[in-house]
Amino acid sequence: MKKVVDNFIAANRNEKDILTTKFEARDKVRRGRKAFSIAGESIDPGTRGTIDIAAAKLYNRNELFMNIHVVHGKSDGPVLFVSGAVHGDEINGVEIIRRLLKLKLLNSLRGTLIAVPVVNSFGFVNRSRYLPDRRDLNRFFPGSPTGSLTGQLASIFMEEVVLRSTHGIDFHTGANMRSNLPQIRAVVSDPKVKEMAMAFGAPVVLDAELRDGSLRSAAYDKNIPMLLFEGGQSMRFDQIPIRVGVQGVISVMRYLGMLPKAKTHSKRIPSVLAKSSTWARASSSGVFLPRVNLGDIINKKQVIGIVTDPLGEHEHQILSPASGIVIGQLQSPLVHKGDAVSHVASISDMDIAENALDSFQREFEIESKLQQYEEGYL
Repeated sequence: MKKVVDNFIAANRNEKDILTTKFEARDKVRRGRKAFSIAGESIDPGTRGTIDIAAAKLYNRNELFMNIHVVHGKSDGPVLFVSGAVHGDEINGVEIIRRLLKLKLLNSLRGTLIAVPVVNSFGFVNRSRYLPDRRDLNRFFPGSPTGSLTGQLASIFMEEVVLRSTHGIDFHTGANMRSNLPQIRAVVSDPKVKEMAMAFGAPVVLDAELRDGSLRSAAYDKNIPMLLFEGGQSMRFDQIPIRVGVQGVISVMRYLGMLPKAKTHSKRIPSVLAKSSTWARASSSGVFLPRVNLGDIINKKQVIGIVTDPLGEHEHQILSPASGIVIGQLQSPLVHKGDAVSHVASISDMDIAENALDSFQREFEIESKLQQYEEGYL
C-alpha cells in the first residue's frame, strides 16, 4: 500500500513540476518582450488596449480623437498597421477592421497589430472624403506638425502609427460614385511588397505607381512594405469586398508569421497581376448605360457602354481602350463628356485571368450570401 501511495505522490509531483515549468516558460516569454509604447501609453505583452489621440479641437472646444487599438502579442514578430477611412467617406475599411479585431484567432498573435479604423475623423463624422480645409489627406503625407490641419493629421498618423510599424495595409473604396473590384495596388518591383500583395489573395494585383503625398509613398520612403486595398464604393458596406479584406489581412499575417499557418490549403487560383490600367471616358454628355460589369474580361475596342440623351435621339458608343479586366465602374447614370466611366486593368493572358476571376466569384459570392443569411440580411 505504501508503494502505491508513494507512486501516486511522485506522479502528482512530476505533473506539478511540468505545469510549473510551462508557466515559468510562459512568464519568461512575457517578461522577455517589452511593452508596446504608443502616444505615451504602454500595452503589455499578451494584452490589448485602445488609445485615443487628440487630432484637433472643434469650434466648441470639444476634441476630436483618432482611436487606435493595439493587440500586442506575447511573442516577438512584425508590427503591422491596418488603417481605414483615410478618406472619410470610404467606410468599408472601418468594417473590415472591426471584424478583424473580433476574431479569436488574434489570441495566437505573434508581433503587434495596430488598428486604426478611422484615420480621418473629420471626414468620417461629416460623411466627406476631405477634411474641413477641403484637402485630401492622402496627398499630404508625411505631413508636418506645424502645417495645415490636414498636414498635422498626416504627421500624427505617421509618427504614432506608421513609423512604429514594419508593414502596413490601407483600405479604400471607389470615389465619386464609382465602385471598385476588390484589388491590391502595390509597387510590384519591390520583392517584399509583391510577396505581400500576392499573399493577400485579392482577384487582381495592380502594379500602381506611387503618388506624391500618398500614405503608400510616405511608407515606401521609410522602407515599410505597404499594400493599398481597393474594394466597393464610398458610403456603403459592400459585403464581398469586406470579406475579401478580412481574409486578405489574415492571409498576410499568416505569410508574415504573425498567425499560425492555415490547417487546410486554399485551392484558389493566384491573383492576376496587371502591369497597368486606364480609364474609358464618356465620348459625350448624357445618360450612361453600361454594357459591362465589374470583373468582366473584355477586349480592346469592345463596346463597354452607351451615352444617350434623355430623348434617345442621339447615342454614342464607348469603346474599351485596352484588353483586360474591368476593375472600376461608374455607378451614376449621368455623365459629362470626358468623365471616367470604366477602369480597365491591362492583362496579357486572358485565360488565366478568366480562371482566377471565376475562382474568386465562386468562393466569395457564395460565402457572402451565406454570411448575410446567417446575419439576417437575406
